[in-house]
Formats: sequence, C-alpha cells, structure tokens
Amino acid sequence: MNAIFFAIVFIAFTVAAWRQAGWSPPSDDPDAQSPMEALGLGMIDSAEGAVTLALGLIGVMGLFLGLMKVAEYGGLLRIIAKVLRPLLVRLFPEVPADHPAMGAVVMNLSANALGLGNAATPFGIRAMQELDRLNPHKGTATNAMALFLAINTSSITLLPTGVIALRAAAGSTDPAGIVPTTLVATLCSTIVAITSCKLLQHRFATPPPDPVGADDPADAATAYQESPVEAPLPETTDEAYSTPVSVAVLLGLLALIPVTVVWGKAIAPWIVPGLMVLLLGFGALKRVRVYEAFVEGARDGFNVAVRIIPYLVAILVAVGMFRASGAMEMLIGPLGALTAVVGLPADALPMALLRPLSGSGAYGVLASIIQDPAVGPDSYTGYLVSTMQGSTETTFYVLAVYFGAVNVRRVRHALPCALMADVAGIAGAVAICLILYGGVS
Repeated sequence: MNAIFFAIVFIAFTVAAWRQAGWSPPSDDPDAQSPMEALGLGMIDSAEGAVTLALGLIGVMGLFLGLMKVAEYGGLLRIIAKVLRPLLVRLFPEVPADHPAMGAVVMNLSANALGLGNAATPFGIRAMQELDRLNPHKGTATNAMALFLAINTSSITLLPTGVIALRAAAGSTDPAGIVPTTLVATLCSTIVAITSCKLLQHRFATPPPDPVGADDPADAATAYQESPVEAPLPETTDEAYSTPVSVAVLLGLLALIPVTVVWGKAIAPWIVPGLMVLLLGFGALKRVRVYEAFVEGARDGFNVAVRIIPYLVAILVAVGMFRASGAMEMLIGPLGALTAVVGLPADALPMALLRPLSGSGAYGVLASIIQDPAVGPDSYTGYLVSTMQGSTETTFYVLAVYFGAVNVRRVRHALPCALMADVAGIAGAVAICLILYGGVS
C-alpha cells in the first residue's frame, strides 16, 4: 500500500506539472484555474469529504455492528459453523475431521459469510497455524493451505455489512440492494476457487521431505494431539449438523440465485428492516440481552468508523489528486472504452484493479465513486463497485498475513487460484448487476 499510495500521488503531481508547464489562461476565461490550482483544491476538498463521510458512517456502522453483536451472542456464528462442517470435511480430505484446524477453518468462513472481517482474520491465522502442524514440507503450502486461502479470498458473503453501511452514509435509497448481487458474485468466485485448486494441485508438486529433521508424514495427522497449542481456540465447535441438512442448506442458498434475479429489486427494500427484526428476534429467542448487546456492538461500530478516518483521508486525497490532475482520464479513458463493452464502465475500473491489492485503498475508491454526484450509490456503476467491494477479499494481504504467520515461502497454486477467483467474482458482479440494475442510470 505504501508503493501504491506514493505512486498515485507522484503520478498525479507529475501529470499536473506537465499540464501546468504548457498552460495558459483561455481568452474567454482569464480567471480559470490552472492545473496546479485544481490539484491543490482537489486535495483539500477530498480531505474534507473523507471526514464528512466518516462522520456520516458512524451511525450506520453502529447500527449494523450492533445487530451483528446480537447475532453473535445468540450463537448464529456457531449455527453456520455446524452447517459448514460436513461439507468442509469433504473439501479438505487431508485434514482429520476432529483436528483443531477444521474448527478454525469453519469459524473463519462462518465469520466471512456474515461480513465480520475483523473476527475472521484471527480464525484464519489460527487455521493456517494448525494446518502447518499437518505439513510435512515446512515452508511449502499444502493442498489444504492453498485451498483454504483461495476460499478465504472468495468466501460466500451473505451480509456485506460494511458496504451496506457505506452506501447508507453516501445517501443511497437502497443500501441493501447489493445483498443479492454479492451473494451471486461470491458464489461464482468460490466455485472457481475450489475448482481451480482441485485441478491445479497436481500440477504444482510438493518437494520430498527433507531427510534430516523433517516431520514424519505418517505422524503428521496425529502430531497435534502431542503438541501443545499456544492458546485455546476461541469459540470453536466440534459439533455438526448431518450431511443432508448441510446439503439442503447449500441447495437453498443456490436456489436464491434465480430468486434474486427475478425478484431482487422487490426484495431489496425489505432487507434492512427485515434484518433488524429478524436478528433482534433471534437474539431474544436465545435469551440474549438484546439492548445491552446492541449497544456494545454499536460502540464497536463507532470505534471502527473513527479508526478508518486516517485511511479514508489518505486514499481519498490520493484519488482526488489523480482525478484533478487529469491522470485518471488519461489512464482510464482508453482502457474503459474496451471494458465498457462487457459491462465494466471506466468509473469502475480503479475498483476492479485495486481490490485484490489493498482493502483500505479499495474502500476509499468505493467511497470516492459513490460520493461522486455524477455516479452516486444507486446508479449501475454504484451497485457494481459496491458489489465488487463485498465480493472479493484483498488477495495479496491475505496471502502475506496467513502464509507469513507460518513462514510459508512457496505458495504453489494458491496465488493463481486466488486471482482466478477474484476475476470470477468481478465477472459475476458485472453479470448480476447488468441483469438487475443494467437499466439504472
């Protein structure tokens, strides 16, 4: 992100300086702004807009994180984990069903499904640590590690809470309209992630174990029973529903795709009020003190909204400079003319390019796009970039954090599979947004 941030600023300054060198006031408007003046004003306006956006985000972020806290205390995360476990045992045949790694994988994917990115990361790191206990080739990603990372970057998302909150803060009349589009896009990316990993794992062979000091592969599956765990696995579960129940839930999820295509626009206005009632009702049935839990979650939402202000200022100022200098038009214009043919407009290109590289950067780009009066959150482009933000993970960040936690240097097929999942997620987002919102201007 350091390189991306500096590159955007430097390119913007260079382009503005080049335009300034050959600039002269037009005869019909002698008071027109020079390129450098426009650049400076763009920086100031972007910085002010970032803080204004963050202040507006506090309320809606508090609302959604409050609701999610009620659901968390009610055990919704554990219910999703119990649904997923029978399916994941078959996806990860190298991992024993009772291994702590399986519990961490289940909890990580469950947290991602609910849009709880901060809660998902600790589970993901623990999953990698436990998977590494089964690894006979230290420093090289196993098939299970590569598959877990690819699924993590493309995880099916049922509720992209952060993006909904940002759309609401930007004045959207339909902030939850991206729930059906995000579900479809993440289903596409997850299917591609799993398929590509299974097809490519045989093409990326692992080296033989080192003859000296290597773990015995025969003992790898039981090593966890003899090795102490550094810290207890939080909130994990060894329970599971039966396989028919898990399959039925998955089929029901797939059945939502045609439902969202046919009735997506009619369903979208019901989502936010319905979530409020359903999640609070779920918490009440589980005897959760819903008011106290909601307030605790809302307090977390306030802290999150305040904490992201510096990141928003940084990226929005950089993007504002890039636009004000004319560099955005020079870069995106020719490329956007090509991608627009397949439903990816020029305004959405920065989001598609930056999303796998930087989560905070993409978040800032999303904010700048949907706040642009010429675009707005409820246009086709607004729905598309919002869906992209909720449909893919920051691939290189996840790769660095998860593999870095276990000193894996040879990632094998993990990166190409994750990138293919990213492309599939973007393609799925374009397809479903064209179907549902292609006629929205």
